[in-house]
Amino acid sequence: MTEAVEIPSVAGPATRDRLAAGLKRRHARETRFRWYGRLAILAALVFLALLLGRIVSQGYTAFYSHTVSAPVYLDPARIDRAYPAGSNFEQMAAEQLLARWNIRDDAAGTQARAARSLFSAELNFQMAEMVARQPGLIGETAPVTVPLSDDADLYLKGQISRDVPADRRRLSDAQLDWLDRLKAEGAVSARFNSALFLRGDSTEPELAGVLGAVVGSALMLLVTALIAIPLGVGAAIYLEEFSPRNRISELIEININNLAAVPSIVYGLLGLAVFINWAHLPRASPLVGGLVLALMALPTLIIATRSSLKAVPPSIREAALAMGASRTQAVFGHVLPLAMPGVMTGAIISMAHALGETAPLLLIGMISFVPGVPAAIDQPAGALPSLIYIWENASERAFHERTAAAIMVLLAFMIVMNAAAIILRRRFERRW
Repeated sequence: MTEAVEIPSVAGPATRDRLAAGLKRRHARETRFRWYGRLAILAALVFLALLLGRIVSQGYTAFYSHTVSAPVYLDPARIDRAYPAGSNFEQMAAEQLLARWNIRDDAAGTQARAARSLFSAELNFQMAEMVARQPGLIGETAPVTVPLSDDADLYLKGQISRDVPADRRRLSDAQLDWLDRLKAEGAVSARFNSALFLRGDSTEPELAGVLGAVVGSALMLLVTALIAIPLGVGAAIYLEEFSPRNRISELIEININNLAAVPSIVYGLLGLAVFINWAHLPRASPLVGGLVLALMALPTLIIATRSSLKAVPPSIREAALAMGASRTQAVFGHVLPLAMPGVMTGAIISMAHALGETAPLLLIGMISFVPGVPAAIDQPAGALPSLIYIWENASERAFHERTAAAIMVLLAFMIVMNAAAIILRRRFERRW
């Protein structure tokens, strides 16, 4: 509330009227400014809610998937005992499904191909592993539970409608009828999509997961932290506490501030030219990605560390020096421990910034398809930002919901890292 200001009574009537009008205008401006601030905050919250709402509404369905359970007769005449993976288990399951429903197929096997496309390719891998582990199952009927194909899964999630003309959807009316029949028989069930978190990337949307990208991002951030944090903190300590104030140090400070504003794609070009073309480090590896992101994180980390060191009162340094401590002892024994909360906060924020970068990773080859999970920093790997880019540009519709799910995973990591920075600052920060 704005306190009323009493106008001196010694002023004349005209002066009092003019002062009162001026005060009224000033109070009106203050009120408008407060409302502008509130509207700005409200607009930001609305856009944030729209963004998060869109991501969640599109991606929450990726966290569950539909599976189908069916008995499959393992025909000895069609199974290669020496190489079970070469047997077409999908075809056998489709033909037996049609036979159980008394559906006749034509000579070209059109109906069987349509029924086979309802099953995920996981059916072949799962049954081949089952036969290889238990050869005695050949000639018997074995129950199997496998994911449905991506299109069948989308239909059961309500994302493919019968109202759409058949020529504009990938599932025919007969396939939709078969899915409804399987659901009515209780053969279809919805369950948590653990494959999303336990598998690497795949060309089949229903089998694709983020584990490879998460491990690749973790290895990349490990390399970034091991390089950027010691170099950044050391450079900031030297520039703030030991460097002489001359033109050279001023030039270095200006360049550090300028590097913090350089577009991230420039660092990708630098990494491509230096680390891959010149140093011949393995392309698309967490090692190269970590080196590039370390270069990008250094300016931010140096600036944050210097700000934390500046926030420590000069009396701390003077008291340490007065007690006989050397300059190095004063800095590392007294100043740096007091500035450590700000240093840790700057390090975490710079790492979080590096985690969300995409442009540098695309230039060093981390846009390529990597199906496995990397086991070392010099092996080809993906990263969460590049995986999101790849999935969003995929032609299969099911990849789009997984794109939103991967964004939610990335946002979760970012929120955790930023929350850790806030907690550390509030827990250890000292106010002078």
